[in-house]
Amino acid sequence: MIKLSEKRLLELKNKFKGKRIAVIGDMMLDIYFWGDVKRISPEAPVPVVEVENEFFRFGGAANCALNIASLGGKPEPVGVIGYDNFGTIFSSLLSESQICSKGIIIDEARPTTAKTRVIAGNQHVVRIDKESKQNINSDLNKKILNHLKTIIDSVDGIILQDYNKGVLNESLIEKIIELANKKKVLVTVDPKFNNFFAYKNVTVFKPNRKEAEDVLGMKIKSDGDVSKAGKILFEKLKAKNVLLTLGEGGIAVFEKGKLEKRMPTKARKVADVSGAGDTVISTLTIALAAGANIIEASYLANYAGGIVCEEVGIVPIQLDKLFNTIIRENK
Repeated sequence: MIKLSEKRLLELKNKFKGKRIAVIGDMMLDIYFWGDVKRISPEAPVPVVEVENEFFRFGGAANCALNIASLGGKPEPVGVIGYDNFGTIFSSLLSESQICSKGIIIDEARPTTAKTRVIAGNQHVVRIDKESKQNINSDLNKKILNHLKTIIDSVDGIILQDYNKGVLNESLIEKIIELANKKKVLVTVDPKFNNFFAYKNVTVFKPNRKEAEDVLGMKIKSDGDVSKAGKILFEKLKAKNVLLTLGEGGIAVFEKGKLEKRMPTKARKVADVSGAGDTVISTLTIALAAGANIIEASYLANYAGGIVCEEVGIVPIQLDKLFNTIIRENK
């Protein structure tokens, strides 16, 4: 049973403040149309949603940046958006959230990745995705790498948040990790299928159960399966740590030269798992940057993921809520 003292928790909480974390990856805009259905369309047998509310939220790597900000850190998002209406909205959200936009590159040839959800009452009616999954070109690769070089001496950590939308490609991934390791900056990875084994020699590699199953071609059901998967990933990726998230099964932490550790899930009542992965990698990274060891950082990240799963919609974890919840439950 892992438990941190109140003194240690408060010490880490204070060290979260001001930590500068670069978040590199697929920037997204989440759009919500909420309304009600009272009739069927005369044009086709589909419901007519009468929209009562619409709002915009950060998604993907941008949600990681928002989580870093809400945890008291200073995010440095680095990615690509389009020269379009959704890009304008994305930029205005950065401004409203007081998040640095210097690392956001506008590319006229690509759309801003946007996911529009239409919800009637509590029923998700449809999702509309607008995106490009093509790898960014060499010019954009160069711009991202050059921007990282200008900020790397001032950042405390780097998150590589991959949603397979083309920003993180094999060439760029290798160069980012090489630069970070040369500068001794910690790197954490939230991977997806396409580039899974390109993320070698990072500080923490954090796949979820499904991602690991898809890549390894095996079902991860029993404790033995978890151990086997973790061992394979460790050997293939040469990561300092592998953190395998298991949904309701909690998380498994594999640390170089040490025994595997398990932590049960901290979600009391799961309302929505959307964005939980972004919260986990963000909390984990800022905790490591604040001086936590991998077990302490995983413990905090596990709690943070559980808390946001209790909220409906994609919401960031708040610094006070995270630490107050842990301190209260530890008592």
